[in-house]
Amino acid sequence: MKQWLLGTLAVAFLGVVGVSILFSQPPGGPGPRGGRGNDQASVNEPLVGIVTSQGPEAGLFSIKSTGVDTAPIVAATNAFLQGLTSEQRSRTLYPVDDREWRLWDNRHFYQRQGVGFDEMSEHQRELAFALMRASLSAKGLKKSQDIMKLNGTLAELSNNFDEYGEWLYWITVMGEPSSTTPWGWQVDGHHLVINFFVLGDQVVMSPVFMGSEPIEATEGRFKGTIVLQDEQSKGLQLMQSLSKSQQAKAILMRDKPGNNNLTEAYKDNVTLDYAGLSCSELTAEQRQLLLNVVDEFIGNLRQGHAKVRMAEIESHLERTYFAWIGGTTADSVYYYRIHSPVVLIEFDHQRRVAPFRSNEPTREHIHTVVRTPNGNDYGKDLLRQHYEQHPHKHD
Repeated sequence: MKQWLLGTLAVAFLGVVGVSILFSQPPGGPGPRGGRGNDQASVNEPLVGIVTSQGPEAGLFSIKSTGVDTAPIVAATNAFLQGLTSEQRSRTLYPVDDREWRLWDNRHFYQRQGVGFDEMSEHQRELAFALMRASLSAKGLKKSQDIMKLNGTLAELSNNFDEYGEWLYWITVMGEPSSTTPWGWQVDGHHLVINFFVLGDQVVMSPVFMGSEPIEATEGRFKGTIVLQDEQSKGLQLMQSLSKSQQAKAILMRDKPGNNNLTEAYKDNVTLDYAGLSCSELTAEQRQLLLNVVDEFIGNLRQGHAKVRMAEIESHLERTYFAWIGGTTADSVYYYRIHSPVVLIEFDHQRRVAPFRSNEPTREHIHTVVRTPNGNDYGKDLLRQHYEQHPHKHD
């Protein structure tokens, strides 16, 4: 605890984060175990989003045509729903503005909603993956499936098939799949959470949580499966490209005694000020390295919409910051984040949890988060604007 307090005071001195998260819990400290009810209070708060201490920034998002057809996503989701039994379908469907969006959890011990892959027939699983295939890039789908497989490896390593497993993932659908009115879908499970909102031909894919422990299967049924290595190496490549003076600005703390992600489950409303190195101070080559890191995360989205999202992020590049905690060598453990008005990316080497616990972070346990700050996680700002334009047509 003493070590945490010292670290927290150091972070506060640097002005890294807002007051609302400084004293929430020790970095790396376990969250409340048990049912989702322990975290209900945060979900009951209106969504404000990830904001700086200056408050939400307005006018960042607008309803507009992207020119990227969403009909394949609508068709694949309808096919998935039609493939369910009536009882399964009743458990899977929620209103588009339901609080269920915000009840995701990357940890393994929470009660999920919707229909689980573990109860699906082989045909239903094919339809579920077809839904994901229509929404994600080939890379994004493979990464998702590999994370699921490594959860199966974790079950083998811990001999715990009740809490871990390849098929312990659930899908919910919010609203009615449509080419004109808002709707979306969610995958929720251990180390894999995808929130996917659709309005016309616009999509918002956030929050997205991807992680794994272990990050590679060296034996067992899924031997050879490995994830999150590009996210790891590209972040380090960017850090190592910086000059000493640039690194001095980017590095918030050189020691990394615990976990550092700030915006995981139930952290929809976090005050987080920009910190680290401003991208306005990067060379052209370094900017491209930063965009390569961003693209590694955004590229999990289907190609057309990923291109739209990358253009949105690039338009705010001068207001983008890169921050780092930890070492900078080839075998270091570290945390980094990329933060702008329209995107927040976090990468974190975490302490071991299963099949054994460790006091120090390791490369064998990785968490990543992608958020849309200023109130557009879950497409909420677009949904708000839609309701303003169609006040009598709430979906």
